[in-house]
Amino acid sequence: MPVFVYVYKDKAGKVHRGRREADNEKVLTKNLQDAGYWVTQVTREGGAKKKKKFQIGGKIKLNHLSIFCRQFATMINAGVSLVRCLSVLEKQTSNVRLQEIVRDVQTRVEAGETLSRALSHHSIFSQLFIGLVRAGEIGGVLDETLDRLSQFLEADLKLKQKIKAAMTYPVLVLIVAFLIVTGLVTFIVPKFIEIFKDFNVEMPAPTALLIAVSKFMTSKSGALILIGGGFGSVAAFKKFKSTKFGKRIYDKYKMKMPVFGKLSHMIAVARFSRTLATLLTSGVPILQAMETVAHAIDNETFTETIMKARARIREGDPIGEPLEKSGLFPPMVVQMISIGEETGALDQMLGKVADFYEAEVETQLEQLAAAIEPLMIVGLGGVVGFIVISMFLPLIAIVSQLSGGDDS
Repeated sequence: MPVFVYVYKDKAGKVHRGRREADNEKVLTKNLQDAGYWVTQVTREGGAKKKKKFQIGGKIKLNHLSIFCRQFATMINAGVSLVRCLSVLEKQTSNVRLQEIVRDVQTRVEAGETLSRALSHHSIFSQLFIGLVRAGEIGGVLDETLDRLSQFLEADLKLKQKIKAAMTYPVLVLIVAFLIVTGLVTFIVPKFIEIFKDFNVEMPAPTALLIAVSKFMTSKSGALILIGGGFGSVAAFKKFKSTKFGKRIYDKYKMKMPVFGKLSHMIAVARFSRTLATLLTSGVPILQAMETVAHAIDNETFTETIMKARARIREGDPIGEPLEKSGLFPPMVVQMISIGEETGALDQMLGKVADFYEAEVETQLEQLAAAIEPLMIVGLGGVVGFIVISMFLPLIAIVSQLSGGDDS
C-alpha cells in the first residue's frame, strides 16, 4: 500500500504534518476531513506530488488583488500580525479562488515560510508582486510596499478599462455588421436568385459576384471552409504567438501597425515607467528592478531591450544611454530618465513619464474611437448598399423585359 505525506490544520488552526498508508490520496483526504481536519496538501512519498489543493492557476481580476493589497496594508500598518491579517483577508474577499489561495499562503506562513516565498507558489502573483513584497519584508516597510502595489494595480486596471471601453462600441458595430451581411447573403440573396432564374435574365458583374459568394456561403463545403478556416486560423495564430519566436515577431510588428502600432508603443512605455518607478520607490535595487520590469511588460521587443540595458548598467553605464540606442524610447523619456539618474530622483521622473504617457494613451483612445465609429458605419453602409444595388440591377432588367413584352 502506498505511503502519503500530508499537511493539515486542526480546529484550532494549528498546522500538522504526517505520513500514513492509504489506498490513494482521495481516501486519505476524506479520512482526514471526516476527522474534522482541513487538508492542505497530500503527496505520495517517493513519487511526484499528487495533489496540492491550493496550487491554483489562472487569473484573478485586478480589482480583487488591489482591494486585497489595500486591506492588507491597512492591517499591517495597524500592527496586526501577518497570520491574523491573512485569516481576516480570507474571510473578507468575495472571490472563492482567492480565498483558497490566501488560506494556503496563511498555512505556509504559519509553517515558517516568508510571505514572498508563500506567494511565489501561486501563478496569480506576478514577479512584480512578489518582488515588491520581498523588498517590503527586507526593508521593514511591508505596509508601504503593499499600499504602493495597490496603487499600481489600480492604475493598471484603470488603463485597461479605458482601452476596453474605447474598443467596446467598435467591436459591437463590427459584430452587428457581420451578422447583418451574413443574414442578407445567406437568407435574402438566395430568394432573389430563384426569381432571377425564372426570368432567365443576364446577370451584371456585381450581381454575379454576389451570387457566387452567396452560393459558397450557403453550401456545406463553403460553410465548413469558412468555419474551419476561421477557427483554424485563430488556433494557429494563438499557437504561433505562444512560442518565443512567434511572440517576438508579433510584438515587433504590432508596434508598426497603422494607428494601433503607436498606441501599443505608448502603452508599453507607460507600463515600463510605472512599473520601474513603483519598484525603485519601494527600495528594490536597480538591477533586480530592471529584470522584474522586463518580465512584467507583455512585449518581447521591450523585454530584450531592457535586459540588454540591464547588462550595460551592471557594467557601470548610465540607464539612459542603452535605452536611447535601442530606439524604442522617445527622446523625452530618455532625457527625463537621465535627469532623474543625475539628481537621484529617478523614481519621481519615471512616475511623471508614466503620468504623461497614460494621459497620451487616453487621448489616443478617445481619438481612435471617434475616428473608427463613423468609418465602420460608413463601411457597413457601403457593403449593404452594394448588396442592395446588386439585387436591384437584374430587377430593373426584368421590369424592362416585362414592359417590352406588354408593348408587343
